[in-house]
Amino acid sequence: MFSLDRNAPTALADQIELRLRELIASGQLPAAARLLSIRQLAAQLAVSPNTVVTAYDRLMALGLIESRGTAGYFVRETRQSSLPDAAALEAGEEQEGVWLAQQANDQRAGVLLASSGALPPAWLEDAVPAIAVQRGLARSSAGMASRCPPQGLPDLRERIAMVLRGIGIAVDAGRILTTYGGTHAIDLICRAFLQPGDTVLVEDPGYFLMFDRLRKDGIRTVSVKRRPDGLDLEQLEAACREHRPRLLFIQTVLHNPTGWSSTAANLHKVLMLAAQYGFLIAEDDVQGHFHPGHATRLASLSGLDRVIYYSSFCKALSPALRIGYMAADPTLLKALMREKIYSVLTTPALNEYVMLEVLAAGRWRKHLDRLNAKLLAARHASARQLSAAGLVLDHPGEGGLFLWASVPEDVDLNLLVQDAYRNKILLVRGATFSADNQADAHIRFNVAFSQQPRLADYLRERLQSLAGARSALARASGSGAVSSQ
Repeated sequence: MFSLDRNAPTALADQIELRLRELIASGQLPAAARLLSIRQLAAQLAVSPNTVVTAYDRLMALGLIESRGTAGYFVRETRQSSLPDAAALEAGEEQEGVWLAQQANDQRAGVLLASSGALPPAWLEDAVPAIAVQRGLARSSAGMASRCPPQGLPDLRERIAMVLRGIGIAVDAGRILTTYGGTHAIDLICRAFLQPGDTVLVEDPGYFLMFDRLRKDGIRTVSVKRRPDGLDLEQLEAACREHRPRLLFIQTVLHNPTGWSSTAANLHKVLMLAAQYGFLIAEDDVQGHFHPGHATRLASLSGLDRVIYYSSFCKALSPALRIGYMAADPTLLKALMREKIYSVLTTPALNEYVMLEVLAAGRWRKHLDRLNAKLLAARHASARQLSAAGLVLDHPGEGGLFLWASVPEDVDLNLLVQDAYRNKILLVRGATFSADNQADAHIRFNVAFSQQPRLADYLRERLQSLAGARSALARASGSGAVSSQ
């Protein structure tokens, strides 16, 4: 099929990926064509099967090939977007929160979601097999006529409580409320505890969709700088004294977008300030499933005193199920459940029964271990390639989906992200993650997609071109200065 250059600096997996991409693009491997099996291609190229697995994983993440179980790997048929390219992006939309979220979920063919918060569908396709759906449905005596209690199925809440106790959060099923995911949890918190004009403390940088949600409700946001070890405690205390906030939104483990995790010492101080100034804390742990070790959470330190904890299975397991969960003191939980009833009444019984089957069968832990192994490998590859392309990783973080990297000085990030999108690469500038839209030289990278050589090649070429242009301009300016004397 093709050969590899073992003397080239390019890794063998990168070479395999590139050659297959070229064969697909040229039509030599047409749609629906069957690829060699992993073992066959490994034997033909005299490489490890793991090297081929890496290349195939990347091609699946790009949407170029697909796995059909025991039948093997096939070139995927290209699906045209329902929106023409000319209408896909309005001027100024490229950093608007809702538009960015839409891009990750529309999954337009050929667009590399380098800054998205989602995982490649291929990484999740085996997480909830058909048999789990069948057995989940069979768990209900009423089948598709089943109703779900607004708080969530008791057996599922007990399984979720077991998951939480496994990470050090002492909680029982009575303190659990199921949701449609993390975004739904944020919505319920806003509905239950906030009024127009209230002040809420948020991290800078932080989750941009939450900022939009708060502004829409007339909530005043006050930013507190996020550092590698947690919130800037001096800024936090000053904000508490000046603004007397109603609530603090915080991500303690694998913070989005930086990937940093708070230290126990930092979190203890946050809890002390919450008690002193009387505000609630909403702890977002949606990314926590991807932590490679043991992390400290506010919910474990506080015993849920003043802390509303929420997380989700959507990102790590199945966006199709849309199952998340909250844990809180009974008084707070009652208010949250009332808002859930007002807004959506309840979550679907089928989704909850399927989730119960996944947890009861032990599939969740096994899937998470496999997923985190992939993320670790992708993280190393992404960090290496982004650094080689000229970006700087201020603090690499402890694991998970995200790398927070800065571009060289004098790079216009607005122009870069616009140009990247024209080249079918989705990048998100750092300012998008600021509640105040403050200038920031960073870009959030999702390691599952950013390991693609296509991204590194694009960034290297663009940054080198910019550097060359600046150098030529400097030389021209110098020459002009000399000649004018």
